[in-house]
Amino acid sequence: MNHPILQANKNCPYGGLTREEFYQKHQLLHQEAFMLNGHNGKIFTQTWRPASPSSELKGVVAMVHGYNSESSWIFQLTAVAIAKLGFLACALDLPGHGYSEGQRGHIPTISLVIDDCIQFFDSVRLAYGRLPAFLYGESLGGAIAMLVYLRQKAKWDGLILNGAMCGVSAKFKPVWPLEKLLPLAALIAPNWRVTVTKPLVDMSYKEKWKRELVRRSPRAQNYEHPPASTALEFLRICEEIGRRCGELELPMLVLHGGEDSVCDSGSAELVYELAGSKDKTLKILPGMWHQLIGEPQETVELGFGIIFSWLKDRAKRASLASFNNY
Repeated sequence: MNHPILQANKNCPYGGLTREEFYQKHQLLHQEAFMLNGHNGKIFTQTWRPASPSSELKGVVAMVHGYNSESSWIFQLTAVAIAKLGFLACALDLPGHGYSEGQRGHIPTISLVIDDCIQFFDSVRLAYGRLPAFLYGESLGGAIAMLVYLRQKAKWDGLILNGAMCGVSAKFKPVWPLEKLLPLAALIAPNWRVTVTKPLVDMSYKEKWKRELVRRSPRAQNYEHPPASTALEFLRICEEIGRRCGELELPMLVLHGGEDSVCDSGSAELVYELAGSKDKTLKILPGMWHQLIGEPQETVELGFGIIFSWLKDRAKRASLASFNNY
């Protein structure tokens, strides 16, 4: 199966099509709405599924985008690919991202983001009954997906981590002594953006035209350098995952780029090794950067082929287990 990124161009994820023509071509039903979260903030949500009413869904895939992304634009192309496999894919814009309300690019408290994810994902699963349910996260979204599981545990049948933020690469961390001063900076100047590295997009997407595509999103914001309060929260998230990764006891796939200079591949390997799961798979792709979708076609097809095959197989296993336990 070819990933839909191959049909995009530097101006639009749909190539030369309108959004409606794009979904019609792929025979998908797309729905979007706003959800009011526990703090009266409007959170943008989306679902994708096969359009045919006779299509039996294989499962639900709850997707969480990264810090420099949103649920629409380039990220949605992976949701489209997953829906074409026969799944219901669902995603939301994190607060301060995309169409969701919130201060742009600010994530000072990750627990509130986890609340939003659980509220939306639970509502989707309730609407579609008992189906195998999987968490999929990219970059920061991978860390959030792990934290969602650690909050809910028994509710999930599998976890896919694609370039997940298990640890921040030394190439992306603020240089000493800025890293040590980050707690003070977050307290005194929480909106100050640390600009000591190359822009995040330039470090994430290997192909230039895809970097241009990301920056052409109508909702593109200055997420290139996180504010001090958010950068500090990233480090705290990585510390919590390091402490609790042994509690990851569900089937899991960890896929990471060997040349990822944003999220440390060594930390992803450590999470894999320490995870309590008896069914876990690690794939480190040599030469791959932070974003798999930003790679040349050969790597895109290889990496997502691994992800899609794993997802279909674990959904089948989960369905059989559910049937046998019924």
